[in-house]
Amino acid sequence: MPRHEIRHAVTPFGEVAYEERGHGPAALFVHGVFLNGHLWRHVVDRVADVRRCFAVDLLGHGATRTPADADVSLTAQAEMLEAFCARLGLAQVDVVGNDSGSAVVQIFAARHLERIRTLTLTNGDVHTNFPPEAVRPLIDATAQGLLPGIGQRMLEDVENARAQFAVGYEHPERLSAETARTYLEPLFATPEATRHLERFILGLDSRHTVAIAPLLRRLHAPTLRRVGHGRRLLRRPRGPTGSATRCPGARPVIELDGAKLFFPRSGRTPLAAALRGALACERWRRCLRRLVIRRGGSSGAR
Repeated sequence: MPRHEIRHAVTPFGEVAYEERGHGPAALFVHGVFLNGHLWRHVVDRVADVRRCFAVDLLGHGATRTPADADVSLTAQAEMLEAFCARLGLAQVDVVGNDSGSAVVQIFAARHLERIRTLTLTNGDVHTNFPPEAVRPLIDATAQGLLPGIGQRMLEDVENARAQFAVGYEHPERLSAETARTYLEPLFATPEATRHLERFILGLDSRHTVAIAPLLRRLHAPTLRRVGHGRRLLRRPRGPTGSATRCPGARPVIELDGAKLFFPRSGRTPLAAALRGALACERWRRCLRRLVIRRGGSSGAR
C-alpha cells in the first residue's frame, strides 16, 4: 500500500513530512525509530471521521527534509512537534505515540502542556525503562559503524528485513517488500540520511525522559496507555512505574495480549475501537473505563 499524499511543513528544524486525513479536532500520530508515519495508516483509517489526523515523519526519518547538522535527539524531536503544531495553527492536539515516539510525545506533552488535549501511549519508551536490552545489539552495531551494511541487507532481502523487524511485529511474515521499502529506503538513501539515523539511535537515552518526569506531574490531560503483551521488546513494568503513570490524568492500562511493539500498524480492532470511542465521545473523560483485552485477534496483512 503506497503512502497517501505527503506534505511538508517548513519549521526551524527542517521541512517536516506528514500525511493528513480526516476532519474534526486535530490528532497527531508519532512513530519510532526505523519507521515513519506510514505506521499509523490503519488506525487513521478508523478514526479519520472523528479527527483531523496528522501522521508525521520524525527528523531523520521518512520524507522529512532534515538539515545535515540537525539535532535529532528525543528532546529536539519533541520541540519539532511543537514547531509543527505552531506552523499549522494547531492550538490543541490529541497525541498518540509508539516505540521511541512514545518518549518523544511524553517530552512534548511535558514541555507544552497547553498543546495537549489528550495523550495516548502505546508500547514504547518510558522514564528509565529504555533503551531495552533487545536494542543494545543495534546500538552497539551502530557505534561500530555497521548500520549501513545492516540497512542494505534489509533492503536487498525482504526475509532479512522480516527477521530484523520480528522483535516488534506480531506477524513479520506479513511485512510486504513494499512496506519494508517504504520504511527503509529513506533511511539508507544517502550517507547523510544514514548518519541522521545513526545519531538518533546513539542518542536514545533515558536522561531525556527522566528530566521531564516532574513536569509530567502537571499534565492533567487524559492520558491513555495501550500495551501489547506478545514477546516483549520492552520490559513490562511491575506496579505503577514510569513517568506516564504519575500524570494526574492517567487512565488504567488497556492491554492487548499477543500484540507486539509495532501493533498500531495493523489497526487491530481493539486498539482502534478503544481510541475511536474515546476520541468520538464529547464527554470522553467520563466514558473511559478499564479495558483488558485478552487473546487479541490477528492483524491485517501488510
